[in-house]
Amino acid sequence: MTLSLETSGPVARITLRRPESGNAIDAALVHELIHACEIIASDETARVVLLSADGDIFARGWDWDAVLGETTDPVAALRAQGIPTDPFGCLAELPKPVVCAINGDAIGAGLELALACDVRIAAQGARFSVPEVSMGLLPLAGGTQRLPRLVGRGIALEMILTGEPVSADEALRIGLASAVVRRDRLLAEAEASASRIAERGPLAVRYAKEAVSHGIEMPLEQALRFETDLTIILQTTEDRAEGVKAFLEKRKAKFKGK
Repeated sequence: MTLSLETSGPVARITLRRPESGNAIDAALVHELIHACEIIASDETARVVLLSADGDIFARGWDWDAVLGETTDPVAALRAQGIPTDPFGCLAELPKPVVCAINGDAIGAGLELALACDVRIAAQGARFSVPEVSMGLLPLAGGTQRLPRLVGRGIALEMILTGEPVSADEALRIGLASAVVRRDRLLAEAEASASRIAERGPLAVRYAKEAVSHGIEMPLEQALRFETDLTIILQTTEDRAEGVKAFLEKRKAKFKGK
């Protein structure tokens, strides 16, 4: 088992379980992650996902010894083991938000895994890098696409072209991390963030993620129409009526996801 999944409530928890290898990513981990996302997507009680890792490293990148085998072609090796072109797209495509607790270094594919999440909370001392160019490679799991969309073209290019790591504080400054906390407080802070999201209207949260995720790829005029369309759909739901009623009655809303 390379990861574990807990789905006993509104916060589904995925935990990387390869601390002895620095949570290096191999084919088994990718396939287990995809399967976990399928379970979460069909679980009506799960409203938010919390991704974390055992040990002192979040993920040190691909486990090349396991992935390459006897070949020297990394792309061919990934495809031969059934790893999709976007290995972590299952997280990005989940209709439910994903909070990522980054307990230590997120390197190469480890950073690309974190980039597929929606909220990244980092521990002090964590470092972030995409060092593939030093091996004569490109980032292979979405780094050249998700990183610039998050931090901007210039900063992303500097990180990718130099391969140099950035600190947790720098990650916070450039928008790669949304918060930096003491390592001993990381899980508690990530749990609190996930719980706050889980308390919000689940349909509104889902449509908000959809509006941002898909709208950013559209021309502004089209994206604004998309936002309006989602708002109109939301107006017809029971949750929207409950939210307004709870506000007027000065009580906590009881959302049902309907």
